[in-house]
Amino acid sequence: MQAPTPQAEHHWLQRLVGSWTYESECSMGPDQPKMVDTGKAVVRSLGGLWTLCEGTSEHGTSLLTIGYDPAKKRFVGTFIASMMTHMWIYDGCLDAAGKVLTLDAEGPRFTGEGGMALYQDIFEFVDDNRRTLKSRYRQEDGTWVPFMSATYTRTE
Repeated sequence: MQAPTPQAEHHWLQRLVGSWTYESECSMGPDQPKMVDTGKAVVRSLGGLWTLCEGTSEHGTSLLTIGYDPAKKRFVGTFIASMMTHMWIYDGCLDAAGKVLTLDAEGPRFTGEGGMALYQDIFEFVDDNRRTLKSRYRQEDGTWVPFMSATYTRTE
């Protein structure tokens, strides 16, 4: 069996490869103070088809995988972290300009009320050495509520 040939979408993901530092701000609820965090992320390529990102900070570690499925014509991936038990399953797409990757996932309701909610992680390159990540969840009425933002700066 011949290995698949990386496509344009796989090449876009390779822009993530490298070492990064990040600063993030997260709101855990309307009555809660914002949580500020800093950390490091190391992203490596797996065969030019997948990116694997391991993040570390004082609050824990995380592992993000992102690839592109040509049969579905969609980006796919997973996210797990040491501070949670839910595995996030991603499905998403790149915007027409090729700058913003939006990954949809379903996870435990942000409010802690039980049940599941829809989430989005939105990755955007500012330039080759700086990118952002914004996370939001969808309320019952369909409105999106931002709860986390991070800025990543390439270190190598």
